Amino acid sequence: MSGSDPLRLFAEGRLADLAPDARRHLLERAPADEPDLTAAVRTLLTEVQGRGDEALIEMAERFDGVRLTSLEVPRARWEEATAGLDPAVRAALERAAANIRRFHEVQLPEDVTLDVEPGVRVTRRWAPLDTVGVYAPGGRAAYPSSVLMGVVPARAAGVRQVIVCSPPGASGEPSAEVLAACAIGGADRLFAAGGAGAVAAMAWGTRTIPAADAVVGPGNRWVTEAKRQVAGRVLIDAPAGPSEVLVVADATADADLVACELLAQAEHDPEAACVLLATAPAVADAVRKALASRLEAAPRREVAAAALAASGALLVADSMEDAVVFAEAYAPEHLSLMISDGETLASRIRTAGTTFVGPWASVAFGDYMTGANHVLPTAGRARSFSGLSTQHYLRSYTVQEITERGAAALAGDVALLAEAEGLPAHAAAARARQAPRRSP
Repeated sequence: MSGSDPLRLFAEGRLADLAPDARRHLLERAPADEPDLTAAVRTLLTEVQGRGDEALIEMAERFDGVRLTSLEVPRARWEEATAGLDPAVRAALERAAANIRRFHEVQLPEDVTLDVEPGVRVTRRWAPLDTVGVYAPGGRAAYPSSVLMGVVPARAAGVRQVIVCSPPGASGEPSAEVLAACAIGGADRLFAAGGAGAVAAMAWGTRTIPAADAVVGPGNRWVTEAKRQVAGRVLIDAPAGPSEVLVVADATADADLVACELLAQAEHDPEAACVLLATAPAVADAVRKALASRLEAAPRREVAAAALAASGALLVADSMEDAVVFAEAYAPEHLSLMISDGETLASRIRTAGTTFVGPWASVAFGDYMTGANHVLPTAGRARSFSGLSTQHYLRSYTVQEITERGAAALAGDVALLAEAEGLPAHAAAARARQAPRRSP
């Protein structure tokens, strides 16, 4: 890309002047071929459900261009990859794993017990899932950080078996960094399987890949759609698709730092979404110049340029209040507050996957090293879903202890409610405990 103005954006100008169709495009972030995608993914899931390993091997050849002889990557290869890793990279992965572990261990919930009434005690207990499947993306880049974000919290939660699926490279295996991350994070098994097929394998199981109780991890829209379709059979974390960032900036913002944040997310994927919401035209103009300059020199500029043209925007809000309203509707995966009073605004905008406050808080720090999880809801789903956490690897159940006194006190009202619902046997079961019973 070259020329005097290499930057192309989906939308620019005043937020108030944004056309309804353009606003809908930014807020919904849904691909035009979504119905076709849904049907195509359903076909892939059915193939794996019916033919298991054979279907996965065919998909690896079709989508990844590699003929696999084995789906599982032996642990010896993880150890070789870890030993051959650049010591500085290995140390960084170990540091990231330690931070993730610390933050997720403190999220472990405690059991609670309450005497609701005399003789009626209810306890809520937590237990780890037995088997969890972690998806780590591949393709345009390797994501050992996503391995850690999925595996380490599972270990913190006490999951018995943690498996990882990641697309194979030309060698027939995921990257050396992914292999090393499996070892450092504490995974049990690793499989060279990617895309919707990998999600299906972890949901239903194959001869080689065990069925999981939950499937977590980010991915492209094929992976996201596959997770949506298997949800209900297994637990999923959240629809975590192509990356996105919304930067809110006031007159104090450093234009070059804002440009860095936009470009960092744009380089992930041509379908990434990157939006600036400035409170002054001068800020948007300065960011545009900085972004154009950085894009021209970016090693992944073709990917970033495609993302910016498809879903990138530099918008000017008439007021900070207007910016807040748009941010809450946009519900971004990453919200960056490059403003003078970020702490206050962070408490107001609650529909973001994660929020970064101030010029020093780069999204990149959260992607790798702060300990917070980077597997987050996208496409506006932060309005309903939470990011991956320790609780995703746990299930809760209740224990109810009712004494003779408690039963006698409950029986009358329970019987009345059961009869109101047309369930006489329920009423009889309650009334049978209304009066003291003698032992036979």
